[in-house]
Amino acid sequence: MERSDDFEIFLVAPPGLEPVLHDEAVQAGFAGARVVPGGVSFRGGWAQVWRANLTLRGATRVLARIGEFRAFHLAQLDKRARKFDWASVLRPDVPVRVEVTCKRSKIYHAGAAKQRIERAIAETLGAPLAENAPVQVKARIDDNLVTLSVDTSGDSLHKRGHKAAVGKAPMRETLAALFLRQCGYTGAEPVVDPMCGSGTFVIEAAEIAAGLLPGRSRGFAFEHLASFDPQAWGAMRPFTPAKTPSMRFHGFDRDAGAIEAARANADRAGVADITVFERRSIGDLAPPDGPPGLVIANPPYGARIGDKNALYALYATLGQRLRDRFSGWRVAIVTNEAGLAQATGLHFDPPGPPVPHGGLKVRLYRTGPLG
Repeated sequence: MERSDDFEIFLVAPPGLEPVLHDEAVQAGFAGARVVPGGVSFRGGWAQVWRANLTLRGATRVLARIGEFRAFHLAQLDKRARKFDWASVLRPDVPVRVEVTCKRSKIYHAGAAKQRIERAIAETLGAPLAENAPVQVKARIDDNLVTLSVDTSGDSLHKRGHKAAVGKAPMRETLAALFLRQCGYTGAEPVVDPMCGSGTFVIEAAEIAAGLLPGRSRGFAFEHLASFDPQAWGAMRPFTPAKTPSMRFHGFDRDAGAIEAARANADRAGVADITVFERRSIGDLAPPDGPPGLVIANPPYGARIGDKNALYALYATLGQRLRDRFSGWRVAIVTNEAGLAQATGLHFDPPGPPVPHGGLKVRLYRTGPLG
C-alpha cells in the first residue's frame, strides 16, 4: 500500500471541462496536476484532499486512490482484499458501502466482486455495511488491475449547502463556476444574468468576488475517515470575514417565483448585500450603473419549451437588447443548439466543448466586448 501522505488524488470533472478544472487546480496550487480522462489527477496527502474539497469550485467530487492490486478471479480478489490495510483509511465504527465497475477483466461480475470486497471490509475491520453509508469505497477492475478509491466528498460538491430553492433545469454550481472560468471571470468585474432562474450564476460570481470558499457551509465524507484530524481541519477553514466587493451582481427573470427563490438562496449564501435580483423581461433588459463586465445566461432550449419559433424570437430579442444597450460588455450563452446562439445576431468565438446538462449536450458561446 502507498504511504498515507502520498497517494493519487482524483478530481472528477464534468465531461468536456477537464482542462478548465485543471486550470483551477493549478491556480489553487495543487502541484503536478494533470488532465486525465474524466478529471484531473495529482499526488498529495490528506491535507490536500481536505483543501480540494473546501476550495475548488469546479470539481464534482474528490477521490483518494488508496491502493491497487492484481486479481484474476474472485478467490484472489477475496484474499487480497482481506490483506488490504483498511484500518489506515476506514474507521470500524463508521458504516461503509462499496461500488464496483469491471472492464476488460477476467472478473466481469461487478455484483460478485462487490460482495467479496464488502465482506473483506466487514470481517477484517468490523465496519458495518449500509446502502446509505456516509463513506463509499469505489473499486475499479480494469485489465485485471483492482484500483481502490474512497470518495472523500460525500454529496456531490455542487451541493454548497445554500440552495434550497431551484427553478426548472437548474444549472449546477460546479458547472456554473467552470463556465465563468471559461469566460475569464476572476471576480473583478460585475456580472448580469438576464434569465437568472434560482440565481446560480449570479451567486457563484458574487461568492468568487467576495472570496467565499465553496465548501464553507457543508460537511464531507472525509470527516468520517481514520485519517481525519478535526484540529487541523478547523485550522484550515477560514474564520476571517470575506472581502466586500464594491460592485453588485445582478439577476433578472420574468418569473416572480424565481426572483424570490434567488434572493433566498443569495441570503443563505451570505451574498445578499452584493446581489440584486429583479423581476424584468428581456425586452426591459438594461445594464446596471458602473463599468461593463460579463453577461452570462442559460436561456431555455431543447426540450424545455415546445414552440421552437418562440425560442428563436426570444434569443433574437436578447441579442438585440445586448447589442443596443450593453456596449463594452462580454456575453456568454449556454445552449444546446448553434442555431439558437446564432439567432442572437452576436458574433461568437468558436464554442466550447459539448457538456452534459439536463439530459442534453450544451456548449458555451462567448463574445468579446460588444461594440
